[in-house]
Amino acid sequence: MKFTGKLKEPIVDYITGKLCILFEPYEDFRQAYEELKDCDKLSLEIKHYRRKRSLDANAYYWVLCTKLAKALKISNQEIHNQMLRLYGQLEIFEGKAAYITIPDTEQAGKKVDNAMDYHLQPTSQVREGCDGVMYRTYRLLRGSHTYSTEEMARLIDGLVGECKDYGIPDSEIASPDEKRILEERYGIHFG
Repeated sequence: MKFTGKLKEPIVDYITGKLCILFEPYEDFRQAYEELKDCDKLSLEIKHYRRKRSLDANAYYWVLCTKLAKALKISNQEIHNQMLRLYGQLEIFEGKAAYITIPDTEQAGKKVDNAMDYHLQPTSQVREGCDGVMYRTYRLLRGSHTYSTEEMARLIDGLVGECKDYGIPDSEIASPDEKRILEERYGIHFG
């Protein structure tokens, strides 16, 4: 069961000294309460609410990635990483971007370009390590599965533009109905 809502002022039980949390759900919680009220132990996760991206938008994104990858004769993973580098989001820890260094070799670069478990954006910074090997600095990018609706719309918007730039016909990018739905739901612009 997942609910959205807001935290209210905490209450301290003066007998036990324990803190009680008051949560005001936006949805009707009565049925869930009846089912759970006699449980001795529950698990609760509280985090900032973010509107999730749509699976429709994700499916559309991967259809376009496949078309562009085919047009450019590269892998879907490589086009996905290129789109994340151009239109994606940095991974942020305590307000700071995360960086990593990797040997500056063609083999390492190809592995990064085709990675699916991590996403890296190369920088122009290359330095020699203590071991005499040249290392390139990369920025860590968030995976698109973590994107909000707005972030996913920006990613798809960029991908649509790239498809147009590489000559993929509008009719293959989206039908008129698909365009209307994507513009209305996700703010994706087809120009």
